[in-house]
Amino acid sequence: MSSLDRFARDKLAGLDHGGLKRGLTETGRGPAAAASRGGTDLISFCCNDYLGLSQHPLVKQAAAAALEEFGMGAGASRLVTGNHPLYARLEAALASFRGAEAALVFGSGYLANLGTIPALMGAGDLIIGDELIHASLHAGARASRAGTVLFRHNDPDGCRRLLAERRSGYERCLILTEGVFSMDGDRAPLAELAALATEHDCWLLVDDAHGFGVLGDGRGAVAEAGCSDAVSLQIGTLSKAVGAYGGFLAASRPVVELMISRARSLVYATALPPPVVAASLAALQLMAVDATLCAAPLENARQFTTALGLPEAASPIVPLIVGAPDDAMAASAALERDGFLVTAIRPPTVPEGTARLRFTFSAAHRGEDVAALAASVRRIGLAA
Repeated sequence: MSSLDRFARDKLAGLDHGGLKRGLTETGRGPAAAASRGGTDLISFCCNDYLGLSQHPLVKQAAAAALEEFGMGAGASRLVTGNHPLYARLEAALASFRGAEAALVFGSGYLANLGTIPALMGAGDLIIGDELIHASLHAGARASRAGTVLFRHNDPDGCRRLLAERRSGYERCLILTEGVFSMDGDRAPLAELAALATEHDCWLLVDDAHGFGVLGDGRGAVAEAGCSDAVSLQIGTLSKAVGAYGGFLAASRPVVELMISRARSLVYATALPPPVVAASLAALQLMAVDATLCAAPLENARQFTTALGLPEAASPIVPLIVGAPDDAMAASAALERDGFLVTAIRPPTVPEGTARLRFTFSAAHRGEDVAALAASVRRIGLAA
């Protein structure tokens, strides 16, 4: 056995011992939040397809038409030959929907963060972030080589103290947060952070991957908070509520034009396939005309929290903290036996001691599905 294989084997053994070894499970998906694993039909409550648009007939038809007209692959990066005609239409629609001057589509939300932050920040600059920001924001901050400090989760006073202590020593400062935090489902204090950014001449970047499509009539957490004008940089995804794939930056036109030249994750990445862009455009058009659709995931989440006597859901994401990884896996298996797919979330995705079940609610869920899930959760002892 090679030294590389020994290294991998030993690492795997350690992960297995701690209940943290992961594997891939083949999962089928269908309309109405249907899922299947191992030949068993389930109702999924762990998918980020918040509006069920990945299964919408018009979205699938748009992808099929683009496949016929443009082919499958983009063929190159957007700066070479990959900037097919659908991109301009999607970016104009995204900018309009988000209330921004311009938008730029990346290969994923992760790539949008990884490219945007280093294109704006460098060694000698300061980044201040919420301690629970997504891994892609951490990756972008590290790639920028800027000094980075974190404040306690959703604590604007902590952010204010860091700004008072450190801001004067740096020419540029960027504040990082999320609109809806992906593992806890809570919202950031965006109005307070926006006010701090204005007061201290900082730029505020909000990753709204889990707010876009479900808050603010679909326009996201920034719109819901009423501070669109004060948020310089809005990151979104096309892989969750939009039901397709990709990510985007909504910002001023000069910032977007700078990204086209300097965001490495755009410049050096192959463009998205035309059918994916067409599907995103069709989904966005559906979102823009149907606020009822966009409101449904949060309504379903609140039906669930009310049924179990939990604090009212702030987003379509409701976590139930179990604690130990093995206990979270056992709870997930118990729900699966009742016909519900809710995967366990374990460290390092969440902090040690906070392994959990992360329930996500969709417009595709029926009221009776949510009620049955709540009854199952109560039966297995996950909630009083």
